[in-house]
Amino acid sequence: MSEQLHVQQSVSGFIASAPQLSYTDRGDARFYVKIGQEHFSRNDNGSFTKQDTTFHDLVAYRRTAEVAHERFAKGDNFVAEGYVRDYTYTDAEGNAAQGSEFIARKIGHDLARTTYNVDRSRRSTPGRAAEAPAPTAAPPATTARQAGMSI
Repeated sequence: MSEQLHVQQSVSGFIASAPQLSYTDRGDARFYVKIGQEHFSRNDNGSFTKQDTTFHDLVAYRRTAEVAHERFAKGDNFVAEGYVRDYTYTDAEGNAAQGSEFIARKIGHDLARTTYNVDRSRRSTPGRAAEAPAPTAAPPATTARQAGMSI
């Protein structure tokens, strides 16, 4: 019997707002950012035309939230694994409105767009998987997106 490959939804983009860390009523850490996704269309000659950037909500909870808040800054490029959650809320005019957010179970810097160094030293906590300290990311201005390069 072969093992089944576990897959989840993913999202990539850039951190468009200052990361926020808050706590739920149960005391769980909650990370929130507005993310941006750039969109391009392919032209007949093989070049690309930039379309409008879209913005979305991304949240993470518990330990992922705490680590994400420590490691991410506005402008960072990321890749996240998780799922989309749709919800209903009351807008400023008091009307019911629909929204959605990406719940990130795992999140990291996009290695195709971020320069960083990896520290592979092991954590000293027994019984837990090894966890490296935060990668040292290059300043956001060095990313291809912010340098004005086509992606």
